Amino acid sequence: MKLCLIPGDGIGREVVPVAAAALQRLLPAVQLQQADAGWECFVRTGQALPDATLARARECGAVLFGAVSSPARKVEGYRSPIVALRRELNAYANLRPTCTLPIAGARQDVDMLIVRENTEDLYIGEEQRDGDTAIAIKRITAAASRRVARAACETLLARGMHRLVIVHKANIMPLTDGLFRDCCREVAQSYPQIEVSELLVDTAAYQLARAPQQFQALVAPNLYGDILSDLAAAHGGGLGLAASLNQGDAGVAIAEPVHGSAPDIAGQGVANPVAALLSVALLLRHTWQRPDEAQRLEHAVRDTLAAGIATPDVAGAAGVSTAAFAQALLARL
Repeated sequence: MKLCLIPGDGIGREVVPVAAAALQRLLPAVQLQQADAGWECFVRTGQALPDATLARARECGAVLFGAVSSPARKVEGYRSPIVALRRELNAYANLRPTCTLPIAGARQDVDMLIVRENTEDLYIGEEQRDGDTAIAIKRITAAASRRVARAACETLLARGMHRLVIVHKANIMPLTDGLFRDCCREVAQSYPQIEVSELLVDTAAYQLARAPQQFQALVAPNLYGDILSDLAAAHGGGLGLAASLNQGDAGVAIAEPVHGSAPDIAGQGVANPVAALLSVALLLRHTWQRPDEAQRLEHAVRDTLAAGIATPDVAGAAGVSTAAFAQALLARL
């Protein structure tokens, strides 16, 4: 069992080692291999995602990606390495759970999963401008819609859930969003144990903000899934604690904390490793099929937080350092 570690930029270099240490405590035989990517890598080498890093990711079959910085302006030749990595590895399904954590500000009645299509929609980046008019292409395909719907259904059942909501805006975009909705409906017919419903994306956003406890799982096109999963993260304590897993059929999964590189606190030793740790738990559960180890890691995170041990973003002035949190967590493991 191998894991390619790509710390990236900023606090990625501080949280990835904590998650790697926890994984080694759970699976001592795991082989960890370091690789480079990110903005600082681009500045040094001219490549944000070097070919050697991509090759190592494919060889390992699993990646833990820390965080990436982005320039404030367009830089010729630079492309987000995490977006490129997802596409190159065809990690088409992005899993974003929102679960209860014992911290102030987190709801205690939410346990949901948002599955986001990860390869197309407006995020294909095909834009053009003619004077004062700019146009972006929204691409939806039946193949991509069916495969993410299948991933949503399989993951839903693996998590012991049975209700799935298809999110779309087919009343305004009947061809693109209508295709996504119809393909999801078609796939869901093969899973009679799953209760399927649908919501327009604006209604889904309202309901997620108002009463998130009503949802078990949602599946959405790329743009909607991106926005709704960030909204849902507010119920779990915020984006700084949000975990994700990107996976597909190519045999390579990417565990990825949702937070950014946080340059304002990078290097201060106070970065919160919870999102990285929970991303590794997703990898253990859904990619490596090690549910017992995943549960041990999740319980250790919750027990550490419940004991009042948390970094300053959660605990304020009473917060501890990244190293102190890691020490307490590893002791529980």
